[in-house]
Amino acid sequence: MEDVIKILLSYLLGSISGSLIVGKLKGVDIRKTGSGNAGGTNAFRTQGLIFALAVVVIDIGKGYIATAYFSHLNFAWAGGGAGLNTNLLTVLCGVAVIVGHVFPVFFGFRGGKGAGTTVGMIAAIELPLVPPMIFIWGIVLILTGLVGLATMCAGISIPILILLLKTNNPYLLPYSLLISLFIIFTHRENIRRMLGGNENRFEKAMLFRRKY
Repeated sequence: MEDVIKILLSYLLGSISGSLIVGKLKGVDIRKTGSGNAGGTNAFRTQGLIFALAVVVIDIGKGYIATAYFSHLNFAWAGGGAGLNTNLLTVLCGVAVIVGHVFPVFFGFRGGKGAGTTVGMIAAIELPLVPPMIFIWGIVLILTGLVGLATMCAGISIPILILLLKTNNPYLLPYSLLISLFIIFTHRENIRRMLGGNENRFEKAMLFRRKY
């Protein structure tokens, strides 16, 4: 019972969408602007850098908090028992906060795509994985200008980096495969637009720009 409560709390924390909260303070619904997604990229494109930074801090922060702290909470009143393995519970709380971000119960199950919250989760479990993830994201963005593609590549890199660098949590690898697939799923509209040649490019970030 105690472990179920921790996982549920992680989901509820994930449901606190950074862009929608900051948007309410500013008087805008991020889901009604730009691409309609409640994520950091749409926040940056439609509301500017400061707005987007606030969103990213919230989204990464909740991923870190749920993973690093919620899994270690003590609810004596909820009953004891053997419970789940600590490493497994940590990963499950991380997965729950990501799912909450994408499908927030407080905002009609319409949230972001889970990238920032995933970074927070990974940082809480294996911080050394974060710099190469960000490096891969940055390289793809510089070469293509496609934020969605960069994010998917960074997500796909997680299990590969785990195999290369190894981790202290044996449950992170199998669940990272699910997270990678989930990130691809949340970017399915981006994939459609890329295949159709309609995906917006962040040209200012591109090192090599095409000349038409």
